[in-house]
Amino acid sequence: MLDRLLGAPVQAVELGGLMREAWKVAEEMGWAKTYDANYVALARMLACRLVTLDARMRRATARTSASS
Repeated sequence: MLDRLLGAPVQAVELGGLMREAWKVAEEMGWAKTYDANYVALARMLACRLVTLDARMRRATARTSASS
C-alpha cells in the first residue's frame, strides 16, 4: 500500500489565503474552531469534492451547498 501511495499522482500546491478562507468557512458553519474548516476551505479553493466520514461536516457542507 505504501508503494501505491508513493506512486500516486499527487502534487504539492501552495495556496495563499487558505487560513483566511478557513476562517470564513468556520464563520459560515458556526464552528468555533477552524480545524475542520481547513478541509472545506481547501476543497473549495481547489474546486474539488470533499469526501469525509464526519457526519457533522457532511451535514454542514450539505446545508451550504444546497443554499448556493
